[in-house]
Amino acid sequence: MHIEPGLVDGVKIVLSYATALGAFGGATKMSYDTIRVSGAAPYALRSVIATALVFCFFEVLPHHPVGVSEVHLILGSTLLLLFGAGPAAVGLSLGLLLQGLFFAPFDLPQYGMNVTTLLVPLFAINQIAKRIIPEQTPYVDVTYRQTFALSTAYQGGIVLWVGFWALYGQGFTAANVANVATFGVAYMSVVLVEPLLDLAVLGTAKSWRKFTDGPAFVGRLHRAA
Repeated sequence: MHIEPGLVDGVKIVLSYATALGAFGGATKMSYDTIRVSGAAPYALRSVIATALVFCFFEVLPHHPVGVSEVHLILGSTLLLLFGAGPAAVGLSLGLLLQGLFFAPFDLPQYGMNVTTLLVPLFAINQIAKRIIPEQTPYVDVTYRQTFALSTAYQGGIVLWVGFWALYGQGFTAANVANVATFGVAYMSVVLVEPLLDLAVLGTAKSWRKFTDGPAFVGRLHRAA
């Protein structure tokens, strides 16, 4: 998915197990918060939908190897705004795992690194959303500036984590640093597309409120906090 096989190996890969445990801890906390507010059934439904979407993001949408990893259109901010933090975290974790199990088993040893790379930026934009989107604003009414901030933070977080794993695994050689830089530049190009997709998806949700105002989507999509 993100980290190329062999980029981090040997005893160094043990660190990824620790970071993954921390990421799962954060996902568990956000899931608990979602269940406490929305109930277990809506949480489960949103998690299933988010997982299916993430799996499609990895396997159906275009993805290209660049530098130390691959460039994907993951749409982390879209998942957050549609389903909430807990289901988005589950979707990213399980969608990544299913992709590895069924289509890319060679990625499974890197699962700890990859899931950390996806989840930690999600935790960050969940907090950013609370700061930049007023409580009285439903998600369908967010602005381009707000979606751009969320997308930039999420994609930037992914680039930072991929760069960390690459430099941790292979060191600060000229070739490795150049590959990290190449990946970072290519990946941040996603920021040019994702905010527009966010607004398009949210606009559709607003127009189709009778279909999107229900347990399959986070309540904040149409209502103030």
